[in-house]
Amino acid sequence: MTVLDTFEPVGEHDRRLARSARGVLGELNRAGVLTAADVHLARTLARVTREQDEDAVVAVALAARAVRSGSVAVDLASVAPQEGELASLPWPDPDGWTERVAASKLASQGALVVDQGLVYLQRYHHQEVQVVDDLRARAGLGPVAVDQAVLEAGLERVFPGDGYAEQRAAARVLARSRTAVLTGGPGTGKTTTVAGVLALLAEQASVAGDRPLRVGLAAPTGKAAARVKAAVSGALAGILERTPDPTVRAVIEPLGDVEAMTLHRLLGWRPDSRTRFRHDRDNRLPHDVVLVDEASMVSLTQMARLLEALRPGARLVLVGDADQLVSVDAGAVLADIVAGASVEDAASETDASAETDASVEARPPLVAVARLRTVHRFGRTIGALAEALREGDADGVVAALAEGDDEVEWVRDPDPAAALRPLLTRHARAVLEAARRGDAVAAMEALGRHRLLCAHREGPQGVRTWNHLTETWLGEETGLTFYDPMYVGRPLLVTANDYATGVLNGDTGVVVASQTPDGTPVRMAVVEGAAGPQRFAPSRLGDVETMHAMTIHKAQGSQAEEITALLPEADSPLLTRELFYTAVTRAQARVRVVGSEEVVRAAVERRVVRASGLRQRLARG
Repeated sequence: MTVLDTFEPVGEHDRRLARSARGVLGELNRAGVLTAADVHLARTLARVTREQDEDAVVAVALAARAVRSGSVAVDLASVAPQEGELASLPWPDPDGWTERVAASKLASQGALVVDQGLVYLQRYHHQEVQVVDDLRARAGLGPVAVDQAVLEAGLERVFPGDGYAEQRAAARVLARSRTAVLTGGPGTGKTTTVAGVLALLAEQASVAGDRPLRVGLAAPTGKAAARVKAAVSGALAGILERTPDPTVRAVIEPLGDVEAMTLHRLLGWRPDSRTRFRHDRDNRLPHDVVLVDEASMVSLTQMARLLEALRPGARLVLVGDADQLVSVDAGAVLADIVAGASVEDAASETDASAETDASVEARPPLVAVARLRTVHRFGRTIGALAEALREGDADGVVAALAEGDDEVEWVRDPDPAAALRPLLTRHARAVLEAARRGDAVAAMEALGRHRLLCAHREGPQGVRTWNHLTETWLGEETGLTFYDPMYVGRPLLVTANDYATGVLNGDTGVVVASQTPDGTPVRMAVVEGAAGPQRFAPSRLGDVETMHAMTIHKAQGSQAEEITALLPEADSPLLTRELFYTAVTRAQARVRVVGSEEVVRAAVERRVVRASGLRQRLARG
């Protein structure tokens, strides 16, 4: 069944309605399929190109809608639903629709591009082609120079023994590749591996007599950048403990001082453009190695800008879980690269449990892909649930949920409030009591023991509803009122970067009781960041939300001891396997899934489908 992400107009003056729209555009807009922005873009391009074919104009609006929904292009042959109310709308005849668009003035004048059976807005087609061309140009430079003896010695020292066999094999592939992806689920040791790779590459640069290795460490968000910095620094400290040679230590130690930053900061933010950066083909990045963590969140536009800013000889390492949720913006680049590399050549995706990979030397692929498979974070049942989700095994998912041991709980009640109230109230009360005592450490520990994750922000299963319910239940038990938004015990989620204070989007905190040196009671917001807990006057934190519940998208890249995943209704367009997998794999020790068997099976069977030609282009090499 096709699930279209539609909207419900709240009235005749809803800003998403184009009141002057007529014909098919108007009907699709009033039905919630197209927004006013989609309609206005289509009509503007039709006017500029003097396009008279209504089917071609509708294709423009649908291409714009596709980008808004996360796709790079639109497949006109499958866009119209076959059942339900939307099937009765006056959709253009799908037979020959794509061909009619290809013959239109919109296509001949470059507003639209028809390629590989998909219809693109010109900008996104250009970016997709550019990504593949840049990857092909990098591969065309041939294998990178590697001192094999130094590499093998380093691998044995950095990843000693059988316990590091997977990481050692993956690191070998990454160290010998110009462009590489390291993928794997949470807890598989990706950060340990990439820290080792940086140490190995620093050794290679030293042996070659070059200047010290210049490393760019980045992630799509400030919070993710802070996490990768802390994780890589910790892993490098362990590597240094296993490195007795002072000469080698002197080469590796500077890597611990590498600053991690957002991709926007790495590329150089420009105030005059949201999609162009200071570093480009005419002003390349100075780094010898650029490592991007949480690469599943990188959009097509960001990847295009990154590739064009790299020096031809620089190495690029993308790190992420290809099975997690993808970028909020258009594109699913990491998933496409991993899938495209697998289609192109089975040897391109190297099983990291293998100790050799001669294909990297014989014929460098566009992107070398190494996958880590062994999970070290959680127990058997959560691992079985995550693996069944990754494989799309609905029966396996249901079986893991139904097992009902200490790791996994399944709540199938149609109204889960009764089942969740004791849990959420107990958790909120633990945070509150610690905050009242002024014990910020205990308050943050209590906050980190549990996360309620929702797919939506609004609605019955949304964050706003469950934040309100939790505060209501807490008030009924304690007699508290929450008229003051910065009440003691309020859990906080930072929603915007503030580089002046060092508080980043995604940081969490708690408002705690405190006092001035003269004993006057005050409240302080304690926020846990990459550098540890920081204290602020609550008034200094403008961009924060209550965090009794948070969205699964916001939780991506973080973890908690216990997770409760509140799945949306079966017809929600957000309900996908990737969403479910991301929620489950946030848990360290226990996961609770709230949803019926129908909802669970619907989630497993529905993938994030983003129309894109990237993996097909990669498969052609």
